[in-house]
Amino acid sequence: MTRNGGDVVVETLEALGAHTVFGIPGQHALGLFDALRRSELRYVGSRTEVNAAFAADGHARITGSVTPLLVSTGPGALQTLAGLQESAAASAPVLGISSQIPSAGLGGVRGGYLHELTDQLASFRDVVKHARVVRHASQIPSALAEAWEIALTAPYGPVWVEIPQDVLLGPASVPPVTSVSWSARELYPRAELVAEAVRVLDSAERPVILAGGGALHAKDELLELAEKLRAPVVTTFGGKGNFPWEHPLSAQSWLEDWHTTEFLASADVVLVVGSGLGELSSNYRTFRPAGSVIQIEADLGKLESNYPALGIHADARYALRALTSGVTARAADGVSESLVQRLLEQVRARLTEQELDLERQVLNALRSAVPDGTPTCWDMTILAYWAWSAWDPRGGAQFSAQGAGGLGYGFPAALGVAAAVDGPVLAVSGDGGAMYGISELAVAAQHGSRVVWLIVDDGGYGILREYMTDAFGQATATELARPDFVALAEAFGVPATRSTPESLREDLAKAFAGDGPHVVVLSAVLRMFAPTHLEHT
Repeated sequence: MTRNGGDVVVETLEALGAHTVFGIPGQHALGLFDALRRSELRYVGSRTEVNAAFAADGHARITGSVTPLLVSTGPGALQTLAGLQESAAASAPVLGISSQIPSAGLGGVRGGYLHELTDQLASFRDVVKHARVVRHASQIPSALAEAWEIALTAPYGPVWVEIPQDVLLGPASVPPVTSVSWSARELYPRAELVAEAVRVLDSAERPVILAGGGALHAKDELLELAEKLRAPVVTTFGGKGNFPWEHPLSAQSWLEDWHTTEFLASADVVLVVGSGLGELSSNYRTFRPAGSVIQIEADLGKLESNYPALGIHADARYALRALTSGVTARAADGVSESLVQRLLEQVRARLTEQELDLERQVLNALRSAVPDGTPTCWDMTILAYWAWSAWDPRGGAQFSAQGAGGLGYGFPAALGVAAAVDGPVLAVSGDGGAMYGISELAVAAQHGSRVVWLIVDDGGYGILREYMTDAFGQATATELARPDFVALAEAFGVPATRSTPESLREDLAKAFAGDGPHVVVLSAVLRMFAPTHLEHT
């Protein structure tokens, strides 16, 4: 058959290094999806476009490389926005490729096309790093290489390319694509800023590091600098796993506990690496630094956007290497380690005072049952809020939707991760969030995905119930009718277990011992820990 624009797309993706693509076909995108069968690309189809976007996000995060997301025009494209917003917040390099109406109708020149939007691209410009419409097959390789390069230029993030239906179906005017060159722009720190940061750090008596998601690609550099400075490291929720949890300098991630907020604020220098110091990382703006702040951030828009600082616009890897080579090594006198130990003891004491035995029992059972190194994907649910602070990743990546905060992330993201790893993956949802992705049980069954999905069934939107009760004395619109999740999973051909807090560890261990998907349903009403002392609220 004659090669068409769809073939040029898949040839270019293969030349760029793609191996797996996610998405859902649609009428305008048929030329693209038909071309997949003539390629070596592995296709993982979802049941809704938002879940396909979440799956692509999980795959992009675990691989650290670009993951293509293929969808159709109009409703199909628009449904990816929630997932792409999460990818933007988490710096996940997803390459969205959408079809478009025929070229003759672009911009509303001719109306009446199925799925038509006058300016579909406008819906994506404020969400992704880069968006472009391709109008000829000859433009496809360059346009995709450009998008790929931008997605992998710090800060990583999603990009978007649209291709009209007639270009995808029409005969290709270019020869087969065998190689495509691209090079992500490296973001190095300016020398005078590094020199000033070295001077400030060397003069500090008690420096502390706050490490965010931007440090996830700089774990070795972060560890080396922290040990050279003997600086405690607090990890943001989005940066979980960037520093060893049980390291003597690890102050862990209790950012919503006032003891940690005070610990950071009392440092004479806070080195912020890969965080914009937003709402969650600043404990809802209650962080008031007594000393100076140095902020390393690849996203120029986040540099000093919340706190005045010595701002260093750079990739965390290069900035940390430069600082490490410049600062003076400090003796390991045990002072910093003692301060960290005292902080963690204060946090544990506050939790004990709040009578949260059930919550800690569930979290401990989960941690005991999940094999070390297992990637975990968390939805917006009370157990996930606990995990932001309390979960020890133990070598496994920890992904959540806390960047943009949309429901439904956990299970489809875990399916995306499972498409890239050999071992099992954990997904955690509440019953409300689970209903967003319940159709993806069909995907898990179809592909034999090794995902253990823990659904905590508390009868509604638990965290919203708690927020509304605290604010108004009662909750509205939070109580939900829901299915029998065990029976529903089995209807999809997925094994399922009804669990209790007492049997959770054993039930999860059995689920992880399997070689395919498994649903574990825990009926329990969990509570959040109180984040701050009353006098500080």
